[in-house]
Amino acid sequence: MSGSDPAVTLKELPKLAEGTLPLFKSGVLGLMGPLAMGKALKSIYQWSFTPAGLLSLGAAQDPYHTAIIDDAGSITYSELHDQTNKLAQALYRTGVRERDKIGMLSRNHRGFLMTLCAHGRLGTDIVLFNTGASASQTRAVMKEQKIDLLFIDEEFIPLLPKGFDECPVIINWEENHDTAAAPLSDEEKERKAAAGYDVIEYASNVAEATESEDHAVRNPQWPTLTEVLRTSPGTEKIPGHPRRGRTIILTSGTTGTPKGARRPEPKTYLPASSIMSRIPLKHHRGYYVPAPMFHLWGFCQIQLGLALRATFILQRKFNPRDAVKLIEANRPDTIAIVPTQLRRLLEAVPENFSPGVRNIVACGEALPARVIRDTHEKFGQVLYNLYGSTEVSWASIAQPQELEAHPTTAGKAPMATTLKVVDEHGNDVPEGEVGRVFVGNDLLFDGYTRPGVDKENLHGLVSTGDLGYFKDGLFYLAGRSDDMIVSGGENVYPMEAEDVISDMPEVYEVAVHGVADPDFGQALACYVVLNEGESEEGFAEKAKLAVKAKLARHNIPRYFVFMDVLPRNAVGKIVPRELPKIDNGMDEEDAA
Repeated sequence: MSGSDPAVTLKELPKLAEGTLPLFKSGVLGLMGPLAMGKALKSIYQWSFTPAGLLSLGAAQDPYHTAIIDDAGSITYSELHDQTNKLAQALYRTGVRERDKIGMLSRNHRGFLMTLCAHGRLGTDIVLFNTGASASQTRAVMKEQKIDLLFIDEEFIPLLPKGFDECPVIINWEENHDTAAAPLSDEEKERKAAAGYDVIEYASNVAEATESEDHAVRNPQWPTLTEVLRTSPGTEKIPGHPRRGRTIILTSGTTGTPKGARRPEPKTYLPASSIMSRIPLKHHRGYYVPAPMFHLWGFCQIQLGLALRATFILQRKFNPRDAVKLIEANRPDTIAIVPTQLRRLLEAVPENFSPGVRNIVACGEALPARVIRDTHEKFGQVLYNLYGSTEVSWASIAQPQELEAHPTTAGKAPMATTLKVVDEHGNDVPEGEVGRVFVGNDLLFDGYTRPGVDKENLHGLVSTGDLGYFKDGLFYLAGRSDDMIVSGGENVYPMEAEDVISDMPEVYEVAVHGVADPDFGQALACYVVLNEGESEEGFAEKAKLAVKAKLARHNIPRYFVFMDVLPRNAVGKIVPRELPKIDNGMDEEDAA
């Protein structure tokens, strides 16, 4: 889409007017002096409501407000804005132009935001790589996306092939001596542990890559982000009104090589208004974001946080004890997190912990009922659960009182969002009946980058690939469309049994999936991690009784596998292909 394309139509004006209400309540909209107003209007004209434009707005309205606190210290909105301009000018000077494709393989830190906003000021496209992807997946994405320039944290260089020279590289974050290639000594680990800090285990994907001879090492010709900023002339003219580029976010990749989903840049403030209509976010507050920013949920926090002129509180590597110290020291108003991180954080929270957090917003997978109860007990009723996907952004938001009364609900659709549950013919299903989920809002994806792959579209609404239903005005998920199995002629949704078993006191975490079965065609298999000290003996029978007491007989898992840990990707989702095979007495051909 060209930067000169009209942002809105007359038909959208009433919706936009309604969308100003959450912005006034949050403090995003307010009185401005003439100078700040002039700068703000110029920012919107140049870069619209993209992260690049929102950063410029923040610098115009609150230049000295702290924008980021991360592992490198703090930086104000004015400083971040100026450094982003320098980076954009340096890239433009080296020949980066509109429609070029920038890749970024980085954790959460200032370099991530700076690169993202520089891309917006140049009209390029940007591909956000998954930091948890394997070397083969990373290389496949590099090839498929045809990257012209790569920003990469030094830690992840081994994911590239040996002698990598496919495109220029900029080191987005230097590791000094604490890298996967130079791990901590036993003495250093003991010293960190004694000081009360968790010892960070290096990412398994990087460790695996270094075991092969075919991995890249740092090329001394690759400059660091700091060097690029230091040597930028600062006088290079960049486009004053660039095209609105695309952000390409990779799907979670739990079943193979991740697909690239083309994300449009926001044309208006309405996406932020939609979220704020269900979550009472406030401007100028601390905003702790442990959710990975390469994933849609973490990426959304950049847009929301910049709109709020919040202070981002970032850690490159999440570990719960360090997170507790960070929260205690900075007292954020909002925490944006994925459920796996939240569960680990709750385990580390001490008694009588009172950091003043007003909103904990989780997204990425279902929230177990126990996690909801523990959050309300330790932080108060501040937990919000957002349901969405890479393709549709957001679909619904459950508020604290809704989760307290109905722990499995996904809540309600926020402002300017359409949420429908339909049958196979596209007709609305009655309340309580399971159907396919379709969503419409102002930030639906523009399709996948891989030819021949797409999501189903229904009158402008996009399929999430999930099944769900409405009950008493609230929306509930029944699982993925492809997760449903037919067992003995009955439709079975694994999530229902998973919810019951996850609430058993013996259970730390659980995943329930459909597998081939010689008697019923398909049956449920339960992969469970028990809490420390709990016995495996007799657990399967107890779990079957618990499911039988709440659900129909065909929902009872037939197979149980006890594990030390469930295989998860970088955003906390279960990776089904890494679950153990079930010994059901069938050969592979029959089980396929």
